[in-house]
Amino acid sequence: MQHEAHAHPDKHTHADRRTHADAHAPAHAHDHQGPAAAGWAMAAAATLHCLTGCAIGEVLGMVVGTALGWGNLPTTVLAIALAFFFGYALTLRGVVRAGVGFRTALRVALAADTLSIAVMELIDNGVIVLWPEAMDAQLVDPLFWGSLLISLAVAFVVTTPVNKWTIGRGKGHAVVHRYHH
Repeated sequence: MQHEAHAHPDKHTHADRRTHADAHAPAHAHDHQGPAAAGWAMAAAATLHCLTGCAIGEVLGMVVGTALGWGNLPTTVLAIALAFFFGYALTLRGVVRAGVGFRTALRVALAADTLSIAVMELIDNGVIVLWPEAMDAQLVDPLFWGSLLISLAVAFVVTTPVNKWTIGRGKGHAVVHRYHH
């Protein structure tokens, strides 16, 4: 005998409860699936997003510092500062567009991007510092652009597993995904 078929009209069956719970579930329930949900594709996409902001800032900082004839340290500091600025700005823009207030969006961007940008900048600038003569290359030198391109590629490869790890723990770019529509 099926008890659900004879349930009192005021009582919910197990199937009803599941349907009712599903109706109130967050639109992005996949965000809560844990480490298994943090695949390489998601980590690579998060890293590419981070790389975009970092690359804009890094290239702009290196170009400005080099064009103005600044030394290596102030040029590198400018490039790193701009990488963080543009990295945060891209995330901030997307979260604000999702209807989140500026202060909350700023906290989300800081939580989502700080580790990713820091690792990316450490690797990126480390490659350039260790590359013979790259720090002294000028804008017209292929070494300037080649070392910058390769350093960003190496930073992407190293930062992707970091993002996979943080996303798998519900941190980093997983925080931003809660605001995507």
